[in-house]
Amino acid sequence: MKIAVFDLDGTLVDSAADIHAALDRLMAGLGLAGFTRPEVIGMIGDGVRALVTKALTARDQPFDEAALDAFTADYTAEASAQTRPFEGIPAALDALRAAGWRMAVCTNKPEAAARKLLDDLGLAGHFAALGGGDSFPVRKPDPQHLLATLAAAGAAAGQAVMIGDHRNDVRAAAGAGVPCIFAGWGYGPLAMAEGCPVAATPLDLPGLVAAL
Repeated sequence: MKIAVFDLDGTLVDSAADIHAALDRLMAGLGLAGFTRPEVIGMIGDGVRALVTKALTARDQPFDEAALDAFTADYTAEASAQTRPFEGIPAALDALRAAGWRMAVCTNKPEAAARKLLDDLGLAGHFAALGGGDSFPVRKPDPQHLLATLAAAGAAAGQAVMIGDHRNDVRAAAGAGVPCIFAGWGYGPLAMAEGCPVAATPLDLPGLVAAL
């Protein structure tokens, strides 16, 4: 069995608009200024606690657990308002499935929000397992997050390839002994690829994973 493990935000789905909107709602509720889209994109990738921490720090505020809870509830409810799969992702997933690949998602986004998003967008049926940022005691870049996701899908590192747009994906894969393809269409700058092959578009993925 061969399995392709995908990051979610910035790899499968373009979720920046909904994350941005929820973050600005949180800031407004606290009487603080919002953010530009590039600022928000720069905060994405390390999970929701890190996102809220970075946002509050940028406004000279201490971390607040109540703010995290408020953001998480608000964002989860509205996660698919503007979020869509990146162009070419549905076709790439279909092509990988036709070529005999199983698929899973390994994301630092909380599991409930990730599951709701995949369900809302009609993507959930593609994936044998989902490892969220709160599914296990660790999260990317810790390789145990990727390995636990693979175990949940009934797979092992020797059967896998990781696909993601952030250094966390690259480093989790490296630590797990899994080859990685960098999603060049995503949110992370290309320097985060750290030598991994880069897919310029989702439609490059079937050929690249076959080569690996």
